[in-house]
Amino acid sequence: MIFMYLITVEGGDGSGKGLATKVIAQVLEKEFTFSSVEVTGEPRRDHPLGRLAINSVRTKTMTPEGEAGLFAADRVDHSHGWILPRLEEGKVVVSERNIHSSLVYQGIVGGLGIERVSHMNSAALVPDLCIWVDCDPELALNRIRTGTLRIHSEKEEYFETSSLQKEIRAGYHSLLSGEIEMPTPFDMGAIIGPVLNEGSEEEFKNELRLRIRRFIHSHPTPINVKTEVVEQNLIRKLLIKSKGQTTLVGLGVEPNSNRDAWLSGQKPWRILKNAQLHHDESLLKSPNSIISYIPKSVLAHSITSIVGTLSIMSNADVGELRSAQGPVRAVSESHSHKIIRYLNDDLDWLHQHRSLIGRDTARNQMKEKFLPFGYLILAIWPLRSTIQKWIKENPNTHLRYCLGQIIRSGDNPVAIDNCLQRIKILGSGIPDTDLPGDESSLVDWWQGNY
Repeated sequence: MIFMYLITVEGGDGSGKGLATKVIAQVLEKEFTFSSVEVTGEPRRDHPLGRLAINSVRTKTMTPEGEAGLFAADRVDHSHGWILPRLEEGKVVVSERNIHSSLVYQGIVGGLGIERVSHMNSAALVPDLCIWVDCDPELALNRIRTGTLRIHSEKEEYFETSSLQKEIRAGYHSLLSGEIEMPTPFDMGAIIGPVLNEGSEEEFKNELRLRIRRFIHSHPTPINVKTEVVEQNLIRKLLIKSKGQTTLVGLGVEPNSNRDAWLSGQKPWRILKNAQLHHDESLLKSPNSIISYIPKSVLAHSITSIVGTLSIMSNADVGELRSAQGPVRAVSESHSHKIIRYLNDDLDWLHQHRSLIGRDTARNQMKEKFLPFGYLILAIWPLRSTIQKWIKENPNTHLRYCLGQIIRSGDNPVAIDNCLQRIKILGSGIPDTDLPGDESSLVDWWQGNY
């Protein structure tokens, strides 16, 4: 599941944005546990640019354009200095307010026009999803004046008059309902709402939970970050972290060694072929109850994700494994248990240490002889599905010719370049040799011509 989203919560003052932000973050953390959730908001009260924007509204000393410029400066800095690095780590970011606030407050209510405000914010990130929270202005103002909201958020810097709040609400309705055309590039994101917050708190929470689940389960493509960038960053972090991991306590299993020579003198195509042969032999001996949920190809997502991730980690339980998989290689918890059980009990690719506490706490480590396949699959992951398709369509052609034919087809230039970038991170697996730097040297590497 791909999960590098910027999710924003919008609405008038006192509409329930803070509560909505909290509920959305909780749903993402509890129900999609393999992804880290970061919560933020705009303008940033803990940053000089954000404080300048807030003070400009409080003191009313700036022109509307100057005020909008300060909010835009804070947003662009926030986008590229704080939000984007987290998205590139595979995290989801939930922000209370973002670009749509400026489009409404300065563009519509302030009279600058949404095109002008959009242009001022053109370098900012585009929210993948905007959740629009709506509430009657009188009810919202009453919450601000009588509740704890005043104490925590210092709402006096905003427009706390009924007439202005009605203008703001009308502005959100015009912009987010589609009555006014959303300016480019902010028309790329999805909008959910209005989510009314005029009933009970529990009704509001339930509606938010339902809406965010639907969005996540629809698997939209992230707008602001490429999945391959996230994958490469996660692999780098795993490699750094693995250097500090030690043996399995009480088991006497040494850490995975000789990472620079991870091919172990073998040809990449042969590593893949041998792994598939071993898998085929195991499936023939396995009961039907296992065959029903174990994929036939070792290039299948679940097997490659778990084996590839464990090949870098010295040892891990299922929770640690799933966290390390990140959003792109993610495998569900129940399926992870099944694949790990198959890898350990049937393929015998793992060392496994079972705690007395219970099955879920078992720690797993790839056996040294199967590390080459784990590293290899991470290196060729961008071409994994293409290779799988080639094998199916060319059953009588030798696997060593696979990569050359795929490259000559000219259909996968981005995936091929991504494989080259991954090998730069993982190493070629052959000490004291140059890394493959182009298509020709990649084919030589695959065929073992070194």
